[in-house]
Amino acid sequence: MVLILMYFVLPVWLIAGFADWLCHRATHIESTTGAKESLIHLLMFAEIGVPLLAAMFLEVNALIIAAMMIVFVIHEATAIWDVRYATTARTVSPIEQHVHSFLEMIPLMGLVSVVSLHWAQFLALFGFWPERARFGLAWKEQQLPVAYVATVMTVILLFELLPYVEEFFRGLRANSGRMVPPKARGNKIGETAMR
Repeated sequence: MVLILMYFVLPVWLIAGFADWLCHRATHIESTTGAKESLIHLLMFAEIGVPLLAAMFLEVNALIIAAMMIVFVIHEATAIWDVRYATTARTVSPIEQHVHSFLEMIPLMGLVSVVSLHWAQFLALFGFWPERARFGLAWKEQQLPVAYVATVMTVILLFELLPYVEEFFRGLRANSGRMVPPKARGNKIGETAMR
């Protein structure tokens, strides 16, 4: 299960994140929904990034599992907000919608995998296991390989964080520093879908 998380779930999530950025670029996000939507994307990146870093570096216990579950729900709410706003001024293509399905379900797949690896702490979180729920923070006893961590962090920086930061600044430049382009102001949710 650990190998599936490391070499399947995480890489697919990273590929989907970069594919989503390509979809935004193809729809000229800077002149449609602008920096505001990019800021929402960065928020979602942070929402998933925090539990990802916790799982990579900290001992997974009831606290980490609870945080992952809460953040997953928050991420889903933010994803709905993102699409609701995006459809005010740009078309969200079927390909982008399909990419979004990966970006929504891969964190769930990761959460379920982590829970299966730490089933006793998951049940203890709800009082259903003889083991006590642990809520402390501690570094992993057996850290992930340094080469793996370095590779993952480099890929995240180059293909996730920097592209979305570039998208944000491109949106600000295209709109004279304004977060919301004129095209997105005053439009109703889903208006582009009706055209």
